Amino acid sequence: MIVDSSPGTSPSPELVQLLTPEGERVEHPEYSIELSPQEYRGLYRDLVLVRRVDAEAVALQRQGELGIWASLLGQEAAQVGAGRAMGPNDYAFPTYREHGVAWCRGVDPLNLLGLFRGVNHGGWDPNEHNFHLYTIVIGAQTLHAVGYAMGMQRDGSGAAVLAFFGDGATSQGDVNEAFNFAGVYNAPVVFFCQNNQWAISEPLERQTRAPLYRRASGFGFPGVRVDGNDVLACLAVTREALDYAREGNGPILIEAFTYRMGAHTTSDDPSRYRLQSELEAWKLKDPIERYKRFLIKNSLADSDFFAEVDAESERLARHMRDGCRALPDPEPLSLFDHVYAEGHPLVDEERAQFAAYLSADVDATAERGEG
Repeated sequence: MIVDSSPGTSPSPELVQLLTPEGERVEHPEYSIELSPQEYRGLYRDLVLVRRVDAEAVALQRQGELGIWASLLGQEAAQVGAGRAMGPNDYAFPTYREHGVAWCRGVDPLNLLGLFRGVNHGGWDPNEHNFHLYTIVIGAQTLHAVGYAMGMQRDGSGAAVLAFFGDGATSQGDVNEAFNFAGVYNAPVVFFCQNNQWAISEPLERQTRAPLYRRASGFGFPGVRVDGNDVLACLAVTREALDYAREGNGPILIEAFTYRMGAHTTSDDPSRYRLQSELEAWKLKDPIERYKRFLIKNSLADSDFFAEVDAESERLARHMRDGCRALPDPEPLSLFDHVYAEGHPLVDEERAQFAAYLSADVDATAERGEG
């Protein structure tokens, strides 16, 4: 049941939580979830493998194999919970950090590496996975998501859109315009804000005086805050929100309250703007350790299962290392191939100019005997 959590309108706890940091299962008056033992174990596998994808990508960047990488360390539960809540016909619009959602939608991690290696613009078919290409422009994907949701609405598809963004993006005009359009047109879109406390080096308290989820009420739709380090709560809340949107009730905002344990990107040094003690406090709320304790306490997994997941993690890491270095460099002229669906006079002219430049460079190299 979706409840408007604006001030004074809901008796529910402000933060939806189904697992404590110690891995204890707790009840919530509005949200619950029951899974099979296999499904419970599957979430743990997702969390571990997604973290390994992230760690391996950071290592590859440090080795010079990637130009940059945006880490999700600490945000695995929010992304896996939201990603696994989606139905097959729902559509996700990510930022550049939704590696966990990409995993849940069946995107090969090598395709993510290709983007950050600079050999493709996103090597997956969005319509094959119902997972849009990564968006670098902060907040722009929320407008795309609303437009797509309005199209779904008019097509009578019965599906919903999940739009991801961070706390920093809520200060962008695009996000607030997306909220307004979604509210006015009752679009079937779930806005999923991962509040990781830091917009690069800017703390949340310098962006807003009120909890982010309460902004939804100003645009005429409900908002809810969930413990973003609790994969069960994120799954339950997102699943219910998507049902709410699919049923024609309009948009909803989810604020997943989490923490970015790594750097904003590999070009960032978080030690310059945040205290080590803050990071240590959040490590005690680690989403994977929390969930592992839950599985052990409830006899849902044994040592053989954990060893099997660790072994799979190693195989995935090898797949990424070997595959990343084997990614082919694109042909230079392919830069122009997908600017427009059909030919365009200006693009055709620019392609010809670039081809002439490349040809001249090859001729000059040959004359110098360097070929």
